Amino acid sequence: MKLQKVGPQTYYVEGLAALGSPANQNFISNAGFVVARDGVVVIDSLGSPALAQRLMEQIARVTTKPVTHVLVTHYHADHIYGLQTFKAKGVQILAHRAALEYLNSETALQRLEASRTDLAPWVDAQTRLVKSDRWLDGPATLELAGTRFVIEPVGPSHTPEDLAIYVPSEGVLFAGDLIFNGRLPFVGKANSAQWIAALDRLLAFNAKTVVPGHGAASTDTRKDIGVIRDYLGYLRKSMGQATQDMLPFEEAYKATDWSAFEHMPMFQFANRMNAYNTYLLMEQEGMKKP
Repeated sequence: MKLQKVGPQTYYVEGLAALGSPANQNFISNAGFVVARDGVVVIDSLGSPALAQRLMEQIARVTTKPVTHVLVTHYHADHIYGLQTFKAKGVQILAHRAALEYLNSETALQRLEASRTDLAPWVDAQTRLVKSDRWLDGPATLELAGTRFVIEPVGPSHTPEDLAIYVPSEGVLFAGDLIFNGRLPFVGKANSAQWIAALDRLLAFNAKTVVPGHGAASTDTRKDIGVIRDYLGYLRKSMGQATQDMLPFEEAYKATDWSAFEHMPMFQFANRMNAYNTYLLMEQEGMKKP
């Protein structure tokens, strides 16, 4: 875990382009922090309590100010299993209210139970899901620890609860998993049409630097966003045509030319699932058309 400075008082750590495993402690996502006037505001908490503790140790190397808040971009496991470490220190957690749907679901409990086995000992019986202390319902400009943060809901995109977090004094935007830089995104059950539209909203911040949920920080945001937009658009076009032609998924997947993307890290692990979930999404969208 290595700190990278992206603003006068802003830092982040970059997770690995890999699947979570005991060997990497589930360090597969990014987290960042801003040394604000009166304390430290953290964005996301990484994928295990131990990783969150390591992040706190990194923060202590930069400042003696206490961590006062954690802003959660979304509630996927690799971004939130470290929350309990911050909660134990009395840190206030903020997230979008739409995350409650996932937190109260059987899926979240099953994922945690599986992680206790697959990611042991870093995720274990003591690891728990932590709810936000303050639920946000819409756009907000908040003064946290004496510094202004602009919070913009950009879901349902990657998840229903996606938040983009802009720090005007730093010129830094935390984009969460709307941006996977230098690797294939994990689409899951995303609303890819809304995701594509939300990418344009990120550009409107005109940030000097964008910290993605995965991959290196971007100073050429338009280019890096373009890669994600092109991939999501290609998924929708290819799988949408397949559903219109009533091709079975297996046949459609084999017939699709993936050469523009197969060189990207995580293609082998993510692309087939991304295509299948998009195939199902395009079926649903087709049913809604008059």
